[in-house]
Amino acid sequence: MTKQDSVPMNDLRRLYQRYQGEIEREVANTLRSGWWLNGAVGKRFAANFSRFIGVSECLLVANGTDALELALAAVTKRNGMRGREVIVAANAGGYASCACWHNDLVPHYVDIQPASQLVDLQSVMKAASADTAAIVVTHLYGGVVDVRAIRAGLAEAGLSHIPIVEDCAQAHGARIGSDVAGSLGDISTFSFYPTKNLGAMGDGGAVLTSDVAAATHVRQLQQYGWSSKYHVGVPNGRNSRMDEVQAAILDVLLGDVDSRNGQRRAILSQYKLVTGRRLQFLEGGAGAVAHLAVALCDDRDAFRAFMKERGVDTDIHYPVLDCDQVGWADLPMKGSENLAVSRASVSRLCSVPCYPDMTSDEIEQVCLALREWEAM
Repeated sequence: MTKQDSVPMNDLRRLYQRYQGEIEREVANTLRSGWWLNGAVGKRFAANFSRFIGVSECLLVANGTDALELALAAVTKRNGMRGREVIVAANAGGYASCACWHNDLVPHYVDIQPASQLVDLQSVMKAASADTAAIVVTHLYGGVVDVRAIRAGLAEAGLSHIPIVEDCAQAHGARIGSDVAGSLGDISTFSFYPTKNLGAMGDGGAVLTSDVAAATHVRQLQQYGWSSKYHVGVPNGRNSRMDEVQAAILDVLLGDVDSRNGQRRAILSQYKLVTGRRLQFLEGGAGAVAHLAVALCDDRDAFRAFMKERGVDTDIHYPVLDCDQVGWADLPMKGSENLAVSRASVSRLCSVPCYPDMTSDEIEQVCLALREWEAM
């Protein structure tokens, strides 16, 4: 099979080509305006995105990790921490863990559900205590965690004061019932890394909430902690903002998020139709948005070699649990001994291409390879 016949994990050139006219027009208008940071374009996108999610406040920041760090700071430090532990999943790439350590908080890892790889409600409730400062709920791979069920569990346990941070970096437009991911917690965070369901052509992130006081605190922290220009009102501030060009691009792409998510779901559905014996694709719930097509496979190395021979790229999201990263071994953490499902899954995860700009021939090529693997 020749190189040009291969199916890449993603090809962002196609996204640009599809929206080239609109993007170039909006970018050119932004550049001509001479206002490239903290301007009208960013305000417009923030308003449109907050309306799409269903909250009142949207603050645009430099990237998704900054968003997590700032959101955690806002909900844990604004009124004084009632605990130092943050409940997180260990399988989500390390971003929430970094946000904890950068806020002098301790990640308390909890286990996941096998079929979805999303955080397990019972594990969350078992870990929740008076020392819990917050819970980070990651809507991993485009699946949706039942945040309402976690809220109900906390209320029943007398822990309803614990704030919930939704990490929606892989879940733009995901829903549970009629509610959009990002509107369910006390505060939510998004990444606009280029490969996301809503991705920039550079980097960017956002913090969303309907808590005006939390939004005000994030707004201060993202601008050096200023209470007014050059006057620092709160500690631990930084410089974290999205430029106007990225906001202009995201505003163009926002209108098609739901339709493109539908294309992602349709592709993943085709994969599921031809697998199930040797390969099990994850189930993220009815409102999932198929950010990635991730499967559990007992012989991952052989599967990856098999797919490569048939011209299909694969990847692993993610190969190491946060608690097992060598560089973090000496950092404070809890719960690493209670991750049976996470540990049983990490060596079996494998992703295959799934993005809206795949051609029908490419989708069929992946399906054919998956059928052959299942038939072995």
